[in-house]
Amino acid sequence: MTIIEAINQLKQREWIDLTHSLSNKIPYFPAFSPLKEKTIFTIKEDGFFAKEYTLATQYGTHIDAPGHFAEGRELLEELSLQDTILPLYVIHKEREVEKNPDYELTEEDILTFEKEHGKITSGSFVAFASGWSKKWENHEAFYNKDELGQGHTPGWSIEALTFLHEKRNVRAIGHETLDTDSGKAFAENNALLGELYWLSTGNFQVEALDRLYDVPSTGGAIVIGIPKIEESPGFTVRAFAIV
Repeated sequence: MTIIEAINQLKQREWIDLTHSLSNKIPYFPAFSPLKEKTIFTIKEDGFFAKEYTLATQYGTHIDAPGHFAEGRELLEELSLQDTILPLYVIHKEREVEKNPDYELTEEDILTFEKEHGKITSGSFVAFASGWSKKWENHEAFYNKDELGQGHTPGWSIEALTFLHEKRNVRAIGHETLDTDSGKAFAENNALLGELYWLSTGNFQVEALDRLYDVPSTGGAIVIGIPKIEESPGFTVRAFAIV
């Protein structure tokens, strides 16, 4: 099969956008500020249209390079071109999360998934579909804070992350929330220990994914548009699935 034939075949598949549009109105990690934009040239006055944007590296649908949490580990420009397209597995736990917003995906969940869909292959991308992206437009529901200000959001358990790294050699993970860890785990540990573990392994992740609920459990690939920025711990990406 030629490259052109392969591209034409892929274009006949379903392409699912997994990326939220950027603006200053979207949810964001509380340590950061909303996006700022400024029009610096217009076609009417200058002959071309250009804007200037100010935003944190981890804003909107974004990638976290290992160096985001682990000092001395790879930064964005050090990720390989082959990291931009990976086999995609999606573990659907929307029903469980609807009943329990503090839900943590476990090793047992992964093993149950594999019994139905087969073993997760080395070098793949595993996504946790919680349905949380449906809350994106409603900030109060997305942050889901109680009267004490604690967020109740789903996340990965450290045991699940350890299994994916040590037993399945997974390259990357993704989720619909802003954090790897559940809101409950963050409150208990006062730290994002799951995120620290995962990035410390030299793997990467994509956060704030959209529409994972539309992606089948297996048989797809994820494509990630990763900018090449020197010494950056991450940045906004354009991610989509081909299924």
